[in-house]
Amino acid sequence: MHSGVLVLSGPSGAGKSTIINAAADAIGEFYFSVSTTTREPREGEIEGVDYYFVTKEEFEEGIARGDFLEYATVHGNYYGTSLLPVKKALSEGKLVIFDIDVQGHRLVREVMGDIVVSAFITPPTLNELEKRLQLRCSDLPEVIQKRIQNAKEEIKAIHEYDFVIINDTIEDAKNAFIAIANAARYKMDKRETEKFIKMWLEGK
Repeated sequence: MHSGVLVLSGPSGAGKSTIINAAADAIGEFYFSVSTTTREPREGEIEGVDYYFVTKEEFEEGIARGDFLEYATVHGNYYGTSLLPVKKALSEGKLVIFDIDVQGHRLVREVMGDIVVSAFITPPTLNELEKRLQLRCSDLPEVIQKRIQNAKEEIKAIHEYDFVIINDTIEDAKNAFIAIANAARYKMDKRETEKFIKMWLEGK
């Protein structure tokens, strides 16, 4: 199975997790990028599923080695995306999936180059997004308004993505995601392309 890198972005409430879960059985082995943190695990959190939990010393050693795609300090704790599990997953032929914001997408493209395939997932309209956020009943009104304002900014970057998945119905969105995920496994970067051309010309 070919490996690949797929970046997903979209406003909170767009249904990214629901789509991934619905499509999981149809996209082969994949690694969902999980952040690393120095904070203590909360009750119910699972190592390698919610976060990778490390000590401050381990995290700082990783920074010095250049192991992190990005990192930040929040309330005295480090949070970041380690490239070590990403590289391991790619070497095992897995599809690596990032669920990150617009800024994160730009960073992954900058670091990982043209092997990256990206998709922006969104409900069909802003009104529909607001309706879904309210139906979740998990956020305060001011939090919902903040998410809506963020969505208005994020949608302006939609042209930076290779694909757009309009999550009108889960079934259609799932099928679009499966097609994009499988295509991501076959995207070659420039180095791979040049290597293939050389091999092809030499008949090896």
